Order: sequence, then structure tokens, then C-alpha cells
Amino acid sequence: MKSLAVVVAIAFLFSGVIAGVDVHYTENFEGRSKETINEEGYDLLVICPKQFYEALLPFQWHKEQHGVKTIIVTLDEIYGSKYFSCQGRDDAEKIKYFIKDAYDNWHIKYVLLAGGRKPGLKEEWWVPVRYVYLDDKSNWEARYLSDLYFADIYDSDGNFSSWDTNGNGIYGEWKGSKAEDAPIDLFPDVYVGRWAARNAFEIEIVVSKTIEYENTAYKAAWFKKFVCIAGDTYPEVLNPAWKGYEGEEGTQRAIDWMPGFEAIKLWTSLGTFTGPQDVIEAISQGCGFVFFDGHGSPMSWATHPPNSTEWVDGLTVWQMPKLKNENMYPVCVVGGCHNSQFNITVFNLLKIYEGFDKWIEYIWKGETAPACWSWWMTRKVDGGSVATLGYSGLGYTKEDKNFTGEATEWLDTHFFWEYGMNGTDVLGEIWGKVIAGYLKTYPINWNSPAGSFTCIDAKTVEEWILLGDPSLKIGGYPS
Repeated sequence: MKSLAVVVAIAFLFSGVIAGVDVHYTENFEGRSKETINEEGYDLLVICPKQFYEALLPFQWHKEQHGVKTIIVTLDEIYGSKYFSCQGRDDAEKIKYFIKDAYDNWHIKYVLLAGGRKPGLKEEWWVPVRYVYLDDKSNWEARYLSDLYFADIYDSDGNFSSWDTNGNGIYGEWKGSKAEDAPIDLFPDVYVGRWAARNAFEIEIVVSKTIEYENTAYKAAWFKKFVCIAGDTYPEVLNPAWKGYEGEEGTQRAIDWMPGFEAIKLWTSLGTFTGPQDVIEAISQGCGFVFFDGHGSPMSWATHPPNSTEWVDGLTVWQMPKLKNENMYPVCVVGGCHNSQFNITVFNLLKIYEGFDKWIEYIWKGETAPACWSWWMTRKVDGGSVATLGYSGLGYTKEDKNFTGEATEWLDTHFFWEYGMNGTDVLGEIWGKVIAGYLKTYPINWNSPAGSFTCIDAKTVEEWILLGDPSLKIGGYPS
């Protein structure tokens, strides 16, 4: 147990939980007064614990300079009914009702949830989360995180979308012959992103990176590069129906929808992707977008060579410190399972008291890192991404749906269609419009059994997480 404690302490330091970061601002924001309400309303609502408030003030000032009217509201102010009467059965529902009131009264468009899991053995959160209890019949996970819950304010009849229609306190429940909580609207009314920060230092990191990006990316040469990492996601040797190199086909589709960008193909079939160093070198040269299309876990991403069951590792959380793309931060889209499972913690290494089998499960599922892959990529100091989109649970594809329609690869590739072909250049709006497009393409049949293809469609949109500023201006602002 002593050796485990040493491991935890080292990882704790390495992740930035104890160690701070050197972030400089051009203006002193200490002691800035709390909000006075703008009668014209707001564009961006930032929700945070009081411990993160001061670290967010430079972000608010920056947004205001670019015409994004921004208000920061602490959890204490929400629970204390400072602006609106607090209602809701648990903290997550209280947050959602507050977002509804802000939407109705302040006409907000974007919501940034500034806070993730607190360090420690017990699962506690700086900003509440919602777990969804949809059974996909995989026997892998009984629940998964969904920030779409906070974005879907109203149902199709204009009523509050509780995601708990049977009122039993179990949200998004779909376990039997049909969905117990049905119908759920799922269409975003506001655009929600999260900074899954475990401390104020991580808030400072992402604030600094976001400001730097929006102020300098405009017309920068590095921004016009598009790095794609992929291989043979489903080798034909395992199933004759799995023809072609699925990841490479998916990235090619994205490339075709991104005119004007220089495509950098790290593909196993071309021999340009042989391991992590290829990825590190490509990203370190700077790029506007990076797209990983393959297999993931909370700690890693990988894929296969052509028609082979061997693995080619792409990037793990432990290799991310090698990324050296300071001030050249891409928007990252990662296709794979669990890369955005932001509830993991290094403290799971100490949970042998839950039983040996459960302890081993934490390890082989990759749930023992200080932070998940997507958040580590986003909060990486002087490198990594400015924002990352990925999945909090099992990610499904057309192969998993017996070729009756796509799943995660539809969302991942249409992200690039929405930007490159439809011209949407605000990050959260892309996230929301792609989800809406998916739901129109694959309408949910709530009367189908758990584990059905339409059930998987519901899970696919629910688990797609945006770890970043939803109001981010992709490509930055003109100087």
C-alpha cells in the first residue's frame, strides 16, 4: 500500500493538482466586484464554484472585448437564489433549472461548466454532472456522463425536459422492452461545454490557452493544417464484412469536407503512422484541427495496421507532455471509446478495499490516470489542444449497428462538414448543430428495447462531450 501511495503522490504532482502554473495576464482582476445584471442579457453563462471565480475573470474580460456578453455565476449564488428562485431535486437539476431561467430571462446562447471532479477517493464534483442510465447490453457500463442533459432545456411541447419522465430519480433510463424515460427531446437549446478542471490552476491553463488562441490564430499559417490519425479500425481478418480501412475512410471524408486545409495523413496503410512519435511530431508543428479515428480508453488511443489485429499506439496521457505546440493549439476530435470519460481519478489505485476484482477492473479499463485523455489534451500546458470533443462511454460505429446506419463516425466526420462546408465557426454551435443533424437523420424510437440500434443512437449523442469553451471562435478573431 505504501508503494501505491507513492504512485498516487507522484501522479498528483504530475497532473498539476499540487503544482501551479505560471500564467501571466495584462490586467489585475483581483477584487473585481460581482456581477451587476446587464439588462440586455448575455451570450455566455459561466457556472463555477466560488474557488474558481477569480481565475475566470480574465476570460470574462477577454470575451467582453470581442463582443461576447459574459456573466460568471457561482454555485453558491445558484443554490442561494441570488438571481432566480432555486429549484430542483438534486444539484444537477438545480443547475439545469438555472440554465433554463437564464435562457428565458437573459437569452443566453452558450453555457460553460467550469469545473470537474474534485481530487479524492470519494466522487465529488466542483460542478455537478448528470449520469445517464441507458443499458446498451454491452455489460461494460451501467451509466455514463452526459453534458447534453444541461443543453436540452425544453421538450418538443415546450415543457422542461427533465430526462426523468417517470420521476424515479434515475435519468435517461432505458433498460427494458422500451425506454422508461421517454420521450426525451435531446435537441440542444443552448450550447454547452465543460472545463473539467480539478483545481484553479487548471482553470488558469485553459483560460490562458483560449485567450491566446482567439487572439493569435486568425490567418496563422499553422491553422490551415489538418492532422488526421487513423488505420484499419475493424480488421477484416476478424469479420469478412469489415472491408476497407474504416478510420482512414472516415478521415478522408473529413478531409474532403475541409477545403483550403493542408491534410497531413498519418495512416497505417501509408506507413506515415507507426507509433506515438509520429503523432507528437505532427501536432508539435502546429495545426488547426486534429482528428483521431480509431479506438480509445480513458488513458489512450490506438488503431490497427491494415487487416491486422496488432495495435499501433497513437497517444497516451503519459506521452502528452511531449507535445510542444505552444501557441498553436488545434481543435481536437477523437473517435474512440471513453476518451472523454472525465470522472476517472488516480485515487482509484487505492480502492483495493472495494475488492480485488473491482480494483483490477479500474486498472484494465484505464480509469486510474489523474485525468482522462481528452481533458489532459485540453489542459496540457504549452501544448495539446484548445478544446477536445470525444465520448464519455462506449463509442459505436456502423459496424456495431450491423451497417444499418452510422453512429460516432457520423458525429465525428460531420463536425468537419459543419465547419468546412456549412461555415459554422463557433465551437459549441458546431457541437449542437451536428447533434441536431444526427437526431434528424436517425430519429429515436423510444418504444424499442434497450440495446437496439435506435437505443445506441440515443447513447451516441448523449455521450458526446465538448471539453472546451462553447463560445470559442474557431480560427480566432481579426486583430
